[in-house]
Amino acid sequence: MTTPPRFNLEPGRIIGKRYVVEGLLGEGWEGQVYRIRERLTGIRRAMKLFFPERNPKNITLKRYAKKLDKLQGCALAINYHHTETLEVNGTRVNCLVSELVEGESLGDFIARQPGQRLATFEALHIIYGLAKGLEEIHAAREYHGDLHDGNVLVKRVGIFIRPRLFDFMSHPGGRREPMQEDVVDVTKILFGAIGGSRHYGAQPEIVKSVCCGRRSDLVRQKFPTASHLRRHLETFVWE
Repeated sequence: MTTPPRFNLEPGRIIGKRYVVEGLLGEGWEGQVYRIRERLTGIRRAMKLFFPERNPKNITLKRYAKKLDKLQGCALAINYHHTETLEVNGTRVNCLVSELVEGESLGDFIARQPGQRLATFEALHIIYGLAKGLEEIHAAREYHGDLHDGNVLVKRVGIFIRPRLFDFMSHPGGRREPMQEDVVDVTKILFGAIGGSRHYGAQPEIVKSVCCGRRSDLVRQKFPTASHLRRHLETFVWE
């Protein structure tokens, strides 16, 4: 499968006459996400530009828009605004404009910490927020589909670290398997956040009880839903 050409929009570039590009937020299989600013109002948004090869007849964009619209109000999800069709580098490109979530990727946040890892309680706090938020998303019969520390955004608010998600996969929801994969991915995020294999052995039992020795099959058995993981984190008995 050939890799589609990147849009390579530089900061300061005007697109669609209405928007100024401020920077690249992320990239996935379906397209690229940029931080943009409305020229008239100065309001900042996020814009996902879909690779034309990955968006035949706007099927991918429509699925993504409907998914975000369905998840309006969910704590982890971003809020959908509208779609645009722009000419970028001589090609008509369909785009989705959404809320810009302030914060930084979890991966960047971890990289700034001492030893490039999180303290146990910080990591568990973020994982709990993800489990609780995914419980809400899965209850709506939707899922993320590509969870990793690059598309989890975090921001400190008082004593809390609030996670949000972006770049949801646009495939239709309602299937159990990808919901379970979301839960497996959360346990992988925890493993990476505490420093990976080098520091895993010294972690308290609660971390090991979630990561299940990095056995995805054991995670699925122990936490068949996000609700199971959330309840485990709420009721674990410390020794």
